[in-house]
Amino acid sequence: MVITNTVSIRYLKTIGIVNNGFNGRGFANPYDVAIGPEGNIFVLNRCDPARRNAIRVGVCNLDEEYLYEFGYGFGDGDGQMMLPVAMAFDAKGRLLVTDEHTNRITIYSDEGEVLGKWGYKGESEGEFNGPAGIGTDSSGTVYICDQRNHRIQKYTADGIFLSQWGSRGTEAGEFNLPWGLGLDAEDNVYVADWRNDRVQKFDSNGHHLKTIGDSTVKKEQLIRPSAVSIDENGNIYVADWGNERLQVFNSEGEVIASLRGEATLSDWAKDFFESNPDEMETREISDLNPDVPDH
Repeated sequence: MVITNTVSIRYLKTIGIVNNGFNGRGFANPYDVAIGPEGNIFVLNRCDPARRNAIRVGVCNLDEEYLYEFGYGFGDGDGQMMLPVAMAFDAKGRLLVTDEHTNRITIYSDEGEVLGKWGYKGESEGEFNGPAGIGTDSSGTVYICDQRNHRIQKYTADGIFLSQWGSRGTEAGEFNLPWGLGLDAEDNVYVADWRNDRVQKFDSNGHHLKTIGDSTVKKEQLIRPSAVSIDENGNIYVADWGNERLQVFNSEGEVIASLRGEATLSDWAKDFFESNPDEMETREISDLNPDVPDH
């Protein structure tokens, strides 16, 4: 693995507009994204429970073409969702979605057909209390953050329990509300250990390898990290939620880049404002550049 000391991050574009959860193109409280087998972008909507016919998964591409959607409304029936958290595609091109309210994982085809589900609330092996982050390795094995049981669970692609590791605590290998999860090219597992303000790295069998994030060093500090992803060079991208920034670490855990965020109007938003000039006038007189606190 090549250890890099710099990485270039450049803002590319914004996709989306609020759609209040039920009227097609746009998103409502998006919680996660996944890239499908054909390169399309799948967006998981948390939505407002008051909107009973809300769209839960919207699909678009990088050119901002809105393609289709699936998963409507709130409920615990087959294919329905209550409080979805995260999703990931497996080696078979199936989409796996976690739901922290129903305590289950639902499997969909990339067109939204329900293919299966597993999971129940509990503390025993194979049970969940708030499943959150999810990822799959090169062989199709599934790893899930069992959030309120403070552990990681490992399953076959069809939901057969294999193993687990972790318990509540602050030591290496322990967790406090693990939330996000990612895997690298060597099938190592990275966990955004949310309340412990760190990312932990494990091998595929749960052996602790490294802790990333130092609360005593401002540059390396993480506050409530919520997501983690790893590129082909082993660089680690962390959504540093509490610090309102994206932190990038190299494979040794050293900070090599940081981004506070940029945004422009999406094509969907431009279409909306062209049809609603009064809304555009209101936007132009609004303060859209508030002071961001120096964490």
